[in-house]
Amino acid sequence: MRAAPPSSPDLRRPDTTPRPGLLGRVGGWGTDHRRMVFGLWLAAIVVLGAFAPSVFSSLAGAGWQANDSESVAVRELAQQHFGGNSSAAVQIVVHSNSATVSESSMQAVFTEIERELGSDSRFGEIVAPQPGVTISRDRHTGILIAGANASTDEMVKAVDDHKSELTALSRNGIEVYPTGASALWADFNKANHDAMITAELFSWPVTLAIMVLAFGSLVAAGLPLLLTVAGLVASAGGLVLLNQVTPISVWAMNFAMMFALALGIDYALFIVSRFRDALKQRGDRRQAVVDTMDTAGKAVFLSGLTVLVSLSAVLLVPAPAVRTMAVGIMLAVVFVLLATLTLLPTVLGALGPRVNAVSLPYAKKQEHRSPVFHRWGSLLHKHPWPFAVVSLGILVLLALPVFGLKVAMPSISVVPEDAPVRQGYALVQQQFGPGAPGALQIISPAAEAQDAATTASSSPGIAVVTPPQPARDGSGYALMQAIPTVDPSNAQMGSILDTLRNRLPADALVGGAPAENLDLQTALDDYLPVIVGVILTMGFLLLLVALQAPLIALMGTVVSLLSTGAAFGVAKLVFQDGHGASLLGFTPQGFLDGWGPVFFFAMIFAIAMDYTVFLLATAKEHYEKSGDPYTAQIDGMAHSGRVIFAAAAVMVAVFFSFALADPLPPKEMGIILGVAVLLDAVLIRLVLLPVLLRLTGHAGWWSPAWLRRVLPSISFAHN
Repeated sequence: MRAAPPSSPDLRRPDTTPRPGLLGRVGGWGTDHRRMVFGLWLAAIVVLGAFAPSVFSSLAGAGWQANDSESVAVRELAQQHFGGNSSAAVQIVVHSNSATVSESSMQAVFTEIERELGSDSRFGEIVAPQPGVTISRDRHTGILIAGANASTDEMVKAVDDHKSELTALSRNGIEVYPTGASALWADFNKANHDAMITAELFSWPVTLAIMVLAFGSLVAAGLPLLLTVAGLVASAGGLVLLNQVTPISVWAMNFAMMFALALGIDYALFIVSRFRDALKQRGDRRQAVVDTMDTAGKAVFLSGLTVLVSLSAVLLVPAPAVRTMAVGIMLAVVFVLLATLTLLPTVLGALGPRVNAVSLPYAKKQEHRSPVFHRWGSLLHKHPWPFAVVSLGILVLLALPVFGLKVAMPSISVVPEDAPVRQGYALVQQQFGPGAPGALQIISPAAEAQDAATTASSSPGIAVVTPPQPARDGSGYALMQAIPTVDPSNAQMGSILDTLRNRLPADALVGGAPAENLDLQTALDDYLPVIVGVILTMGFLLLLVALQAPLIALMGTVVSLLSTGAAFGVAKLVFQDGHGASLLGFTPQGFLDGWGPVFFFAMIFAIAMDYTVFLLATAKEHYEKSGDPYTAQIDGMAHSGRVIFAAAAVMVAVFFSFALADPLPPKEMGIILGVAVLLDAVLIRLVLLPVLLRLTGHAGWWSPAWLRRVLPSISFAHN
């Protein structure tokens, strides 16, 4: 048998070329079948995009309640047995600002209001103003009550549908203002929606400018925005469809818009930057896509998974609005993540070298390995302790005020002063007392109603109790209203409610809008430690799986708490104590909105872990290649520093744009998240965490053999 020619391949020799991972194979397949990928995404965007325009009009407007609480039980009983005279009922305040206005003119307005609302089945029993109860002593102000015959979400929409017609009845010295909880949420949601849209429009050009500076190429800079638009359109349509199954808060889309923009750009920055480097090294667009997805793609996937896990913890809170806000962000993250891992690599494979088209002059000299951050990493390696002490000291000092942080549900001051609900609220307080806009409702068995009314009248903090009203349907219940002596948002309301509940007979239940707010705040406070524990545990486990290094996974989790604590410390100084309030254009409430700690903690931690994964995944890649912790720290900084800096700049621009909003909640959100990202990127990811890598050395990357056997094998290195 003749020997094979020397040039023939040795078929017995194993192929040493590393086989691409799953994400690398997906990226390569998308490059080979880009028409199919583009077609599928185009179809998804067209189908879901058809629903997207109706997202804000379709989604729910309320849901701020603690499910299964006593106050929710009272509202449901009131709607079922008392003609809808619950906390969701709409109060129409009619006021004559002139002594020349006759009672007949006032009555004509009330008749028109009854005609307007009576044609809508969502309104229940309409109760005309009652002397001594809902008519002021000077008879210049009367309150018509339209019962709620639908869910709280539908009642908010009902107010939206009729608000213009009702306020149009203001004429000839007579003013008409819809007020009450449903009207409050209608005006509150509109003000916040308008503010969010304005902030988004402001942030887009700023974001594009930052990305052009970071990439040096208009084409490369435009890709993240296109990716974000695709994710936003898909998530908006998805929320509309999901709303057909279960009510989704309109706030879900507001938060989804913000997070889709911030995270979509974050992920695209990491992928596009890595692709440009791989293309320069490989010269082959397909192989560059495979390499990119095998390295940066894994980091993005794990980062997105961390964000989803952090936000999923919020689903534990038994409050529909809070849960659906988390669902909205999660849905946006899922679509942005899918687009990043499928659509973006396909676009990059199609563009190839054209990704650098329309470049600025300096971009031709730009490398993925940043000389600036290489020098910065070297400086941290030579002098770790001074930088560690300074960064840690700043974070701890900013976090200290958090121990004095107070939280409560928003007051009427979060609604613009010219909103009809706030004007009606002020009139009710002027004519009927400070606690009149927030009446507590008591429902008891009819046989015990008089005793309950007598007990409530003598309870501290209660100004007056209306006579018990028996249910007309023979259910055996009686309803009475207890008017507090203080404004519904006053800190004393909590003790007033607790005392009233403790003193009333066991079968008597207390609800009303103030009670619903307080019950929700109690639920949020109770679930906060649970949510924090779940988020920290899951964050650590995900980092452990990704990095397979227990010490670094623990450090990455713990340092994320520092930026969170510092952000809430700043929030206490600004929104509770009022430092900088005049500059930011708001009046402090003396507390932070009650849903802030639960929701913002999850959001801040998710963002912090996002940067953690980017930095540590890059460092692990270089440690796997070199086995040298010095190289891992220096090259980890050199290859991820610019991306982290640019991504943080984009996020800070996006979040701080919300600080320009007039309503307080978007302002709180923008300041807290913006400060968190700024502190996290500058003091933790670019200073403290690299210093910890330097100080731990090989020990940071060590993992016991038994743990390596248990954990799935994940490698970030690609030869």
